[in-house]
This record gives sequence, C-alpha cells and structure tokens, in this order.
Amino acid sequence: MTNAIEIDAVTRHFGRVHALDNISFTVPEHSIVGLLGRNGAGKTTVMSIMAGQDRPTSGHVRVAGHDPFEHAATLAQISYVRDNQRYPDDYRLHHVVRIAPDFAPHWSEDIATELVEGFRIPAKTPIKKMSRGQLSSVAIVLGLASRAPVTLLDEPYLGLDVTGRAFFHRVLLRDYGEHPRTVVFSTHLIDESASLFDRVVIMDAGRLVLDANSDEASESAWVMSGATNAVTQLIGTANVLSTSTVGGLMSATGSGELDTETRALADDLRVHINRASLQQLVAAYGADRAASDTIDEDRRA
Repeated sequence: MTNAIEIDAVTRHFGRVHALDNISFTVPEHSIVGLLGRNGAGKTTVMSIMAGQDRPTSGHVRVAGHDPFEHAATLAQISYVRDNQRYPDDYRLHHVVRIAPDFAPHWSEDIATELVEGFRIPAKTPIKKMSRGQLSSVAIVLGLASRAPVTLLDEPYLGLDVTGRAFFHRVLLRDYGEHPRTVVFSTHLIDESASLFDRVVIMDAGRLVLDANSDEASESAWVMSGATNAVTQLIGTANVLSTSTVGGLMSATGSGELDTETRALADDLRVHINRASLQQLVAAYGADRAASDTIDEDRRA
C-alpha cells in the first residue's frame, strides 16, 4: 500500500521544550487515521509539520513524496483545519465560501452547500462573532468541501452538539467513500469517532506510544477490575499502562495478550477482565504514572 504521509525520526524543539521526540510513522493513502493523545502530546505540532506550516528540528517528513514546506504543488493537495482557524475581522460566511475554491482545486460546491445548510451556519453573522460551534462548522466546510487528497482535521468539532457531530461523521464517511482521500483526524471525543478510524496513532509527551490498525489496538487492550490484592497479584507480568484504586478495589488498564493461566486465575480471584475501549486505552497511555509506580514498588517490597 502506498503511503500518503511519512514521518521519519522527527523531533521538534521550541527552546528547551521537546514537542516531538524522534517519532516515526506512516499514513497509508486513502485511509482515515486517528491521531490521539492528551493535551500537550504533540498532535498539533506534528499536524503543522505535515501541513508544511512548520519544519522539524531534525528528521524528515514526506507528503505525497515531497517535503511539504514551501513546496507549492504539495501544499495545494493539503487541507489543514485547525481548532483555532482565523479569518479577517470583516469576513462573513459568503466571503469564506467564495474565496475557498481559489485555494482548493478539488472544491465541491455541493458539499459546501450541504454542510452550510446541515449545520445551520448563519449567513449574516460576522465570523468573529460566531459561537465556538459555528466556528467549527465553518472549518469543517473548508475541510470537507475542499476534497483535498490529504485532509488534516485538528479537533474539528469543538462546540458542536451531538446532532452536529453525527451529521459531520455521516457526510465525512459518505464523501470519503465516493471521493477517497487521506484523512488524519485528531479528537478527544474518541468513543464517538472510533468507528471512523482505519488506524490509530497514539502520542504522549511528544513520543509515539502506539501505531496500529484500529481493530488490533482495541483487541489487544484490556481492563482488569476487582479486589486490590487480587488485581495486584494478576498484573505481576502484564504490560500495565495505568491503575486506579478506590477503597479496596482496583482497576488496571493494559495491552497485550493475557495467557490462559492468567485468565483462569482471574476467574478464581473474581477479577473481571474486559476489552478496553479505544478511549480507555488512550487515557491509560496518557495517565500519570505515579499510581502505577507505587504498585510496582509494592510488588517488589
């Protein structure tokens, strides 16, 4: 399969802040990839580099085979929708829709009209006075109606209600099916969006912690819950990502296969093992490790 985006050993430093720390992954052409992680994980930084709006401190990025930075032909194939998209102070909706085709060679007037009507975006309100949800709606119009071969959506639906988010998902999936493109999608509403993703890339503190097929990521993740002593006994050799203790009860989230002996012992100890959702897995990778470190010390004592 051809890769639309290649990130190779990329670091990005802002003074003493290491926003990205030697990350490498690829995005297959005509796929929808979830770029996930807590705030400050480095998602927006890597998207800015993909979009050619920033350059790595070291490493290489290729979009459609080229470094996108100041490469006009490649930049014309990219649509980047940020959560803080800015517009001139006097702009209204018609200004945005009128000028967008000049920068988007694959622009679809039909999709733009459908989205404007479906989101009920006000025509006369200056964009600078729109609500958070209305601003997100305008950004989604730009992102989807552009039909860009590479579409980068960074928290595209902040402020949208559940009806608006469901509408966005329907239009995205339908138009993606009719006009395949490569989509990188960052969001904190992971459970709502999980069914969209072909692959997931999870980041934490500027590092890549998981790059996997969406089904594989979910199938290998688990949550144990039960009495603290019992769960502590079971997780001795497991790949535990985070733990939580309330009173005498503990839950532990981890990844990797659990052998039959562990599962049999879990039954004996009355510990429940369930598959973790993608959202639980992302939260576990981004969790404060202090609690898990305490458990490790207790086991070694």
